[in-house]
Amino acid sequence: MSGAGRWVVGGFAALYLAALALLLIGTFGWFGQPRDPLAGVFLMPLGLPWNRLFDDASEAVRPWLAAGAPLLNLLVLAALFRRRQQRPPLDP
Repeated sequence: MSGAGRWVVGGFAALYLAALALLLIGTFGWFGQPRDPLAGVFLMPLGLPWNRLFDDASEAVRPWLAAGAPLLNLLVLAALFRRRQQRPPLDP
């Protein structure tokens, strides 16, 4: 993976881990924080468009799918940058 690809994938992974940590801290009230029902709000934009596809899932599974949706985007980004690196350059 090229330098720019590493930065993009690494930056997205860092944002995902930070949002996941905020979800866990807000949901379980760790570090003396009050429990917050909106703790997962930062995961929503990172997981688009997959979050919209999971709207028909059952209530019990929906939080797990919402927390894992950004992981799909991370895998797509990594695959795109790897594929871009493996393609041979075009000859003029």
